[in-house]
Parts: sequence; structure tokens; C-alpha cells
Amino acid sequence: MPAGAVLILVAVALFVSATRAFKAAGTPVPGNQPTSSIVPAGPYRFTRNPIYLAFTLVQLGLALVANSVALVITLLPAAALMGVVVIPREERYLADRFPSEYATYKAEVRRWL
Repeated sequence: MPAGAVLILVAVALFVSATRAFKAAGTPVPGNQPTSSIVPAGPYRFTRNPIYLAFTLVQLGLALVANSVALVITLLPAAALMGVVVIPREERYLADRFPSEYATYKAEVRRWL
């Protein structure tokens, strides 16, 4: 249970840090709004998808706190959906919108960790 609580706190801190980095760069957080820039600051220095990583860590933390194998099992398709559908779609969008800048960023920063 303590490990789950720690994961949840780390996830919340990661989410807050990622949204602050977006706001500081003047780009919207919601994915349905046009991105105004590549954000290489804050947690985006280490992972291209800190918000999705935070969502994954919250679910894993909740599974540990609740001692629920079912939550762990549901985490797998959710992470797969993000990795196979959502993130590649966003990466294509960013590559089209910021061709050279995103290519450089993508080469320097890993997708997850």
C-alpha cells in the first residue's frame, strides 16, 4: 500500500509539472487544441509523454493501494492503446507541424523514459 501511495504522489507531481511546462511555453494542455510549440522543458526533458506516464502511474498506484489485480490487468490495454494509437497519432501531428524541431526533440528524448 505505501508503494502505491508513493506512485500516486509521483504521478500527481509529474502531471502538475508537465501542465506547468505547457502553460509556461504558452501552449494548450488539452490534446484537442492546436499545439503552439514543442516543449522541451520540465519533465519533457526526460520523456515525451509525461502526462500519459502520469496517468499510467496513477492507475498502477491505485492498483497497489487497492491490492487489485483487475486494475493491473486493465492497465495493460490502456497503456497499449496509448502506445499504439494515441501517441503515434500525436507524434505524426507534431512531425507535420514542427518538422525539424520535433525530429531533433524526438531523437534526444525517449517516448516513455
